[in-house]
Amino acid sequence: MKTEKFWGSWFAFKPDNLFSSLSLEETLVGGQCFDWHEIARFHWRGKVGKAVVECRWKNERAEWRCDKKISLGEDQIANYFWLDEDYGKALNELPWRSDAVLKKCLENLKGLRILRQPLDQTLFFFLLSSAKSIPQIQAIGKTVFQKYGERLLEDIYAFPGWERLSEISESELRSLKLGYRAKYVAKSAQIIVSRKGWLESIPELSYEKAKKELLCLPGVGEKVADCVLLFGGNFLEAFPIDTWIEKSMEKRYCLHGWNSNQKIHFARIHFGKFAGLAQQFLFSAERLGFLEDL
Repeated sequence: MKTEKFWGSWFAFKPDNLFSSLSLEETLVGGQCFDWHEIARFHWRGKVGKAVVECRWKNERAEWRCDKKISLGEDQIANYFWLDEDYGKALNELPWRSDAVLKKCLENLKGLRILRQPLDQTLFFFLLSSAKSIPQIQAIGKTVFQKYGERLLEDIYAFPGWERLSEISESELRSLKLGYRAKYVAKSAQIIVSRKGWLESIPELSYEKAKKELLCLPGVGEKVADCVLLFGGNFLEAFPIDTWIEKSMEKRYCLHGWNSNQKIHFARIHFGKFAGLAQQFLFSAERLGFLEDL
């Protein structure tokens, strides 16, 4: 397949000035999504549904293009990248006016967003996430996708789906370097396939009920459940606690000695119904060192 003949024209994200170069990079490869890879500086390739898409930062603006085979409209791009007016309303509801920590996050990461990813694939990736770095998770996912998924472009493959994964033995998954996570994927696949429509129904539930359902899957604890709900289920009140957020909660908000559930309870009260968006700003700002002088 000739790559140069594969692509359509470049389009600017609309409206203009939605992203900075840093916020675009953090949105795509900062840890919420494992589908995007940098192919050149400020140039990334990934997927929106089954459409292969590229994004870049050029001439002080964010641009995108997709493959010619699939008709991908601006409305689909807007939905995936959360470009609608709801994003501005969510930002406005966050307590940055009275929270100096959050205000600094927003100032340094203008335009950082939560992608609207497919729930099934998001669950798969976060089952791999225990004790793994972003490149390791991407590498394992790529191996599984290449072996069992549909080829879309060169080395870009679609998620094979839970039904296909249910046909693969734990030992075969282990051979693909999933390690002990092979058990989680194999057993989760069996549960998901045996409960037809169950996974698809998760976004229709309340946050509390959805989280309780996901916690029934092997390998899904509090953090993984909240990551899946936030990044794959559009539950914007979910507030995953990882090491960076632990640091932020303890050092910036003085929650020393609080357990994870207490920190989540604080965050959902303090940040409100868009606590998950605040989490993304805090996560990236801590990881990039923007809050060290506070």
